[in-house]
Formats: sequence, C-alpha cells, structure tokens
Amino acid sequence: MKQYLKKVIGGESLTVEEMKEAANYCFNDEVTEAEIASLLTALQAKGETADEITGLVEVIREKSAFQTAPIPDAIDNCGTGGDQSNSFNVSTTSAFVMAGAGLTVAKHGNRSISSKTGSADVLEHLGVSLSFTKDHIEEMLLENKIAFLFAPHVHKALKPFSIVRKNLGLPTIFNAIGPLTNPIHLDTQLIGVYRRELLPIIAESLNNLGRRRAVVLMGAGAMDEASLAGENQLIILEKGGLTQTTLHPEEVGLPVYANDKIHGGNARENAEILLSVLKGKQGAYLDTVLLNAGIGLFTNGKATTIKDGISLARESIETGAALDRLQRLVEFSKKIPSGVH
Repeated sequence: MKQYLKKVIGGESLTVEEMKEAANYCFNDEVTEAEIASLLTALQAKGETADEITGLVEVIREKSAFQTAPIPDAIDNCGTGGDQSNSFNVSTTSAFVMAGAGLTVAKHGNRSISSKTGSADVLEHLGVSLSFTKDHIEEMLLENKIAFLFAPHVHKALKPFSIVRKNLGLPTIFNAIGPLTNPIHLDTQLIGVYRRELLPIIAESLNNLGRRRAVVLMGAGAMDEASLAGENQLIILEKGGLTQTTLHPEEVGLPVYANDKIHGGNARENAEILLSVLKGKQGAYLDTVLLNAGIGLFTNGKATTIKDGISLARESIETGAALDRLQRLVEFSKKIPSGVH
C-alpha cells in the first residue's frame, strides 16, 4: 500500500492492476482506517483516472455475493448524485417506464445522499423490499423486467470504506463510482454526472468494464439527469468508440422547463410524484421522465433515435405498462418474509 500511496501523492496515476491490488488490500483485516483514508484523499487530490475507477469497481463487484451471469440486454440508469438540485427521483421513475417499454432494468440505488430522497427511500415508501436475495432479483428481472438492488445490501463488504467516508466527510472516488458498481452483468448503461470533467472518465471506465453501449450525460444546470432547462452534454459509447454530442429538449419535441419545476420533497411527496407520472399526469415531471427514459431506450438500442425512445416511453405510460411493473414489484415484495436477506 505504501508504494501506491507514494505514487499517487506524487501525482502519478495507478494502473488498473495496481488499483486492484490497493483496493484488495483495503478489504484486508490488517488495513487501518488511516490507510484507507489516505488512499481516498490522495486519489481525490490528484484526480481519479478511468483506470483507477475501473480497478476499484472490478474489486467491489468481485466482493459482492450478488454478481450474476450475463442477463441479456440488462441496463441500469442511475446518476452519481451530488448535483444538489433537489429534484424528484427522475431515474427511478424512468426505470419503470423503460421496463414497461420492454427493457430489463437492474435498478441500482441507495438512500438519500445529496438529494432529499434517494431511490431506496421512495421505493421503500411505495412498498418495495430493500432486501431481495440474489434469486429474488434474478426472478424479478426475468419475469417483471425490473428489480431494485439496494447498494448497502448488495455490497455488504464495503462497510470499512463506508465508515472512513463518513468520518472524512469529504468527496472521494466513491462519489463517482456508485452506478458503476452494480453487481448485475450489464450489457448497456445510462449514467448521469454533475461534473463535466467526469463525462469522458466515466465513459472510458464503462468501456473498460465491457459495456456494449452506454451514454454518459450531464444535464443543463449541471444536473446528473437529462434536463429540460436547456442543452445537455452527452458522450455515447459504442463499440469502444466515444462520440460527444449535445441535446436540447426542443430538438426531440419536448418543452423547456426550469430545473426548479422538478423539485422533489420527502419520500411520501416523491412517491406521489412518481405515481402521478406513471399514471400520465401532464407537466414538467412527466416530460422530464420521457426525456430520460427515451435516452435510456436509445442507449439500450430498443430505439434507434432518442426521439423514437421518447415515443416508446410515452406509450409505456399511456398503456399502463410502466405502472404495472411497479405494482408487480410491490406485490412480489409482500411475499418476502420479514428479515429475509
């Protein structure tokens, strides 16, 4: 560990293999909190690279008991958090719309970190279990096209890092990698970031991790979701190549709304917003979900263009398919005995 700390403190970057070795050491019983804290702060000060992110993510996924064999066409849509926008649960709501349109969505998420209400908070309020077993998750992905993976439940080995991060109280590499650590073997992925410099780094990391296709975006107003407020920055990963582009909502037939029009609240309020969207209530919330779900459908390849993806997303809501995916997940959750892990 010392040699890697010296290297990073000196401004040098670690290779994927070096990062994996350092990360594996952090899971060793002999590691101290001071060593973990030193590594995290040194990486943050230097600026994390795609190789360092890749190495850490590969180790975290290997430590999870929830890793699966490849699930055909599985996708996740998740933001890194940290944009301080206080928006409602855009990606969570969009996930049900994508599933209703036929995608297999392995929704990875956590409780609130930078927003008022995280995906786990709102889903728990709606009656979705946070303690699905691996078998439950695979069953739901195959039968319902969507399952929820509660990050602390599927990454129990990360407790040493969690304690250090809490004590540090500072941004670390973990603020960027959450969506990448999904233990489900994903084919495609949509990730939102709130810092422009993360766009190519996360895209390169996704390529290293073997995604067939992916989109990394930063919304107007530095949101970690696609925004209706103006121009969105996108990087499209396909067959190992990266393409930068922009997207304005008017280009795909959607209106412009200020970001404060999609503010959320507590778990109960955000659950009401989520349900209102899945029931087709018109307005900024619905149009924001149409944009994000449309990009997700384009990312996976179900739609050849984002505009076509938006049409499929609208159909998923209008036919009731999106709401049905949520209701099935809630019903399945009721069958799980209390305390099952």
